[in-house]
Amino acid sequence: MKNLKLVTRIAQQLQLQLDGETLVVSSIDAERHRAFFASSANFLYSVHLLASTQQPLQWSKTTLDSDVEEVVLEPGDCIVAMDYLMEKESLLLGSSDGCLLLYNVEERTTEVVGRVEGGVRTIASSPDGALLSVTTGFGQLLVMTHDWEVLSETSIDPQSTGAGEIDSCGALIQSSISWRGDGKFFATLGGLDGSPQKLTIWERESGKVHSSSDTKNFMGQSLDWMPSGAKVATAHDRKTEGKGPLVVFYEKNGLERTCFSINETAEVVIQALRWNCNSELLAALVSCGQYDVIKIWSCSNNHWYLKQELHYTKKEGVKFSWDPTKPLHLICWTLGGEVITHRFAWTTAVSETSIALVIDGSHVLVTPLNLDLMPPPMSLFHLAFPCAVNEVSFLSKNSKNHLAAYLSNGCLCFVELPAEDTWEELEDNGISVDPCCSDFTLNNCMHLTVVDTRTLIGICRCSDYCSSTPMMSSEASNLAEKHDSLFFVNEIKLVCSEDSLPGSVSSSGWQARVSKRMPLEGPVVGVSRNLGKGGSAFIQLSGGKIVEYCSDVNLLRMTAPTKGGEVCSDYDFPTSCPLMTAVPCHQNGVVRTLLFGLDDSSKLHLGKRLLSNNCSSFTFYSSAYGAAEQVVTHLLVTTKQDLLFIVDVNDILLKNGQVTVDGHVNSHPRRKQSKEHITVWEKGAKLVGVLHGDEAAVLMQTTRGNLECMYPRKLVLVSIVQALVQRRFKDAMDMVRRHRIDFNMMVDYCGWRTFIKSAADFVTEVGNLSHITEFVCSIKNENVSSKLYEAYISFPDQCTTSMDNANSDDIFSDNKVTAVLMAIRKALEEQTEESSSRELCILTTLARSEPPLLEEALNRIKVIRELELLGVDDARRKLYPSAEESLKHLLWLTEPEAVFNAALGLYDLNLAAIVALNSQKDPKEFLPFLKSLECQPPSIMRYTVDLKLGRYESALKNIVSAGTEYHKDCMELLNANPQLFPLGLQLFSDLDKRHQILEAWGDHLSEEKCFGEAAITYQCCSSYQKSLKAYHACGDWRGVFTVAGLLKFGKEEILKLAHELCDEFQALGKPGDAAKIALDYCSDVDRGIGYYITAREWEEALRVAYMHSRQDMVDTVRHAALECAALLISEYQEGLLKVGKYLARYIAVRQRRLSLAAKLQSEDCLMDVEDDNISEVSSSFSEMSAYTTRSQVRLSYLAVPASHEVQDGKRKVARYELEVLGRRWHLWIISRGCLLPLVRRMSLGPCL
Repeated sequence: MKNLKLVTRIAQQLQLQLDGETLVVSSIDAERHRAFFASSANFLYSVHLLASTQQPLQWSKTTLDSDVEEVVLEPGDCIVAMDYLMEKESLLLGSSDGCLLLYNVEERTTEVVGRVEGGVRTIASSPDGALLSVTTGFGQLLVMTHDWEVLSETSIDPQSTGAGEIDSCGALIQSSISWRGDGKFFATLGGLDGSPQKLTIWERESGKVHSSSDTKNFMGQSLDWMPSGAKVATAHDRKTEGKGPLVVFYEKNGLERTCFSINETAEVVIQALRWNCNSELLAALVSCGQYDVIKIWSCSNNHWYLKQELHYTKKEGVKFSWDPTKPLHLICWTLGGEVITHRFAWTTAVSETSIALVIDGSHVLVTPLNLDLMPPPMSLFHLAFPCAVNEVSFLSKNSKNHLAAYLSNGCLCFVELPAEDTWEELEDNGISVDPCCSDFTLNNCMHLTVVDTRTLIGICRCSDYCSSTPMMSSEASNLAEKHDSLFFVNEIKLVCSEDSLPGSVSSSGWQARVSKRMPLEGPVVGVSRNLGKGGSAFIQLSGGKIVEYCSDVNLLRMTAPTKGGEVCSDYDFPTSCPLMTAVPCHQNGVVRTLLFGLDDSSKLHLGKRLLSNNCSSFTFYSSAYGAAEQVVTHLLVTTKQDLLFIVDVNDILLKNGQVTVDGHVNSHPRRKQSKEHITVWEKGAKLVGVLHGDEAAVLMQTTRGNLECMYPRKLVLVSIVQALVQRRFKDAMDMVRRHRIDFNMMVDYCGWRTFIKSAADFVTEVGNLSHITEFVCSIKNENVSSKLYEAYISFPDQCTTSMDNANSDDIFSDNKVTAVLMAIRKALEEQTEESSSRELCILTTLARSEPPLLEEALNRIKVIRELELLGVDDARRKLYPSAEESLKHLLWLTEPEAVFNAALGLYDLNLAAIVALNSQKDPKEFLPFLKSLECQPPSIMRYTVDLKLGRYESALKNIVSAGTEYHKDCMELLNANPQLFPLGLQLFSDLDKRHQILEAWGDHLSEEKCFGEAAITYQCCSSYQKSLKAYHACGDWRGVFTVAGLLKFGKEEILKLAHELCDEFQALGKPGDAAKIALDYCSDVDRGIGYYITAREWEEALRVAYMHSRQDMVDTVRHAALECAALLISEYQEGLLKVGKYLARYIAVRQRRLSLAAKLQSEDCLMDVEDDNISEVSSSFSEMSAYTTRSQVRLSYLAVPASHEVQDGKRKVARYELEVLGRRWHLWIISRGCLLPLVRRMSLGPCL
């Protein structure tokens, strides 16, 4: 799906030496890019071809500079064949009398190297330049080396009778030669003009015939072997059949392979066939009645498309040749010495609105890819023009589609098509298009562009424009007087003289006139319509300079930088870009136009910025849905490594995105999964277009011509996000299902709390309950935005949403699944009419909740079952599914055992039996159990069910309601489930039973070592002895004395208890508590102060001593405090010395390690710079995890030269030293375990 566009046409004139002199043959020096021409007067012209239009050229000069040299031949002899020998840097010339001459281009000398009888007809050198093949007028074939050693000499037709018989007839044989690309074979055609001939394949080494074809009416010298070697192109004459010529392809074995008709009359003659250097294009020189035409075909899907026709008059006598190294450069020359260089470029045949417009001769194949994906030569319909189409331009605006076509005869055609949704009526139709009525002819018009619904622009030279209308600009007139060859922008206005019905095709009655002509500084490389401004277009001049044409204001101006120094303020490209596209995009809420260009060296530019240096094709995608103006959101690029990149335009505008050769994006965030590119499945496949909006499809065409449609995950997610933002839930649901995207994407993009608010709209818009059920079954309690799709798109920040809903009173505020399904269920009940599907969908929401709300689901099924048992046959009953269907649906969604337990939980034994039967449980398993339950009293039955289901609170309530005879079972339940003790106290009002429960609760707390709580619990039930033991066990001496008071202990018992507690607390390391007991209950001051000294509570000890006026105890306290202070100071000084030693050791080891690591890293970086062939490997230092968590990725050589062995040895020694330091560091870490306690002990404590 591509068209061949003429980018530039450069015509220059050779200054011939004599009047009436004509050019005869030519040859090209591919290395120095120059051409040689031989004339009928035996002059040799050497000219340098224009290498490219990379730099601006001066076009005021029409005469081409050339080196001229005359070759002296015998009178009547002339040059008829010529080939350039690259090894000798010379021209091999063949004359009509049979002379072979070697002309040295640099020295300008001529040498006769041989002579053949019958005259030279053709000369062809092998692709490697080692051999020469020459044919003579007598039908002889000579193969020789470049040293003129004849390897073989034979007749072109091995079955001919010999040269003498041919000479006696007085006729000479016309012949042609073509070598295969690898030089192992060459093909010849030879015979009397107009007689049947054979195609012969010869072997290079032996000079023998390899194969030959059947005798056919081959046409002239039309023979060329495809450079790739697949087939040989020839032409067959079918005048005897009254049909036009055929282009026929042969294989190496001489068998005919394929053919195609050139769609001309029987009188035309194919004079020459030429393949371009990459075997992609086949050109033919066809001689018609009144003119000569060069036709250019390309093949795709086994169909040959006529892509270009170049018309020349008979008088010009045009001949042509492809550039040997540039596949899209065609060089033509005329008899009069005009040299025309055509530069073509492949352009996609798919418009911005995804409509394919493929040129095929006089037809344009039209296919709206949004409706159907069909590769050419198939199409929805086609437009038929009077002659071959060279260029088309398309514009879709105001629900109408406008197509302009420039024909090979210089005529202009215009078609207005209705909206695309009516094109199905045109299927398989052919619409004839009439040329526009006009008083001008645009010869060699290029870059035809529809800039508005009734306005076209085209680029012409002044000499190519024929009109009776004067120029509209006085400036253009002044420039025309000064220069002979200038380029102009021709603005063409269109008017339809016929009335057309709405929705019909307008293909005739159009009138065209040139309304403006404005001069340009040089040749034009490309024109792109400015989609952001009607009647405007960007024109690229040679060298990449951009000017903007504005029709409405009659202005041709240079593009100026925008305010604020924005990105790409200068549209100019650094070099000529044959493929140029202007696209609108959003930047800071404003629509602006970006200009992208692809040059001949596969570099993709955005203005002066380089986006990719190995781009093979590019296109754009817009996620906008239903917008009148398609704003581009993504750039798609394929590289020569067959990688497809999808880049957000916003990333490009931020100046941080560059697609590079190694297949990575420079701006790719660290530690983020790289999913910026897709590997193309077939080598050489290129982008031809996209399907915008929700389709999110990328169209690629393989080299064979197959059209492939792919859906990149990134574009699909972008389209889904766009639909969610616009609240188009049905469209988003369809895309999620079609492309197998996780359904959680619809909930997680903006947050599930936000989705809940739109649940009613979601249910209403989606409508399809089966799709909603599928959605409900897929909801998971996780966020896919941080797992599956984070690498493809950016998700909005949901922190604010979470904070706003943090204080929600909803019991499910933290459970995504339950909250979403509850909102869906509520919306179904409120927004959807009652139906069987709705009921099943509601059951699904209940079953998929976390935890599953099975009891509520079974209650709904129970209601349906009761209606069935009552035999109600009303309209409402028919809207619900049967109870059996509902139950089977629930069992399919949930584990049968869970449903059975939920049925038991409803205490409905019949429902439980039905569930067990439908879940295919063994009756021997559940029937005895259900029968035993049926025989029990209701309370005991519920108690048994609750015990089985683990619902102990309900079980306790049921066993309490069963009566006092089951009190023992109640206590067993409480002892087995201690969490029920609070509930048990609430259920019993009898004091004895409450005391029994409290005592059991206290015993449980004592077993759990919760003595404080147990003591209080024992007090509540007046179990003071147990309470005393509990206080004693938890070390609460105050509680012990309190309970002792409640037990009425005597003074002696209290004193004994106090002495016991003092001894215990002293042994437990609580001398402070022991001191208080000794003072309060034993009245022993000496013992109390002693305990305070042991606890180092100096102030309290002094207070007690002074309170009791004990000076001796004061002195005792003072001496003890001084001893403690001296001891602490000694420990502090010793610790200070140890810390200093450890710190010095730490600094020395760390400093050495860091210096060696920096030295090793600098050596690695130095070696990495020396070689370009690098690969990334990961390496990390051994045994360094104790002091660093950094992992380093370095570049290492693919092949290390011998001169680096010394450096490698140094690096190994450095690594060894680092490992030793790492072990020393490990020892330091171990010693650090001793240092920290030492520092902690350096606290001086209360004594200071």
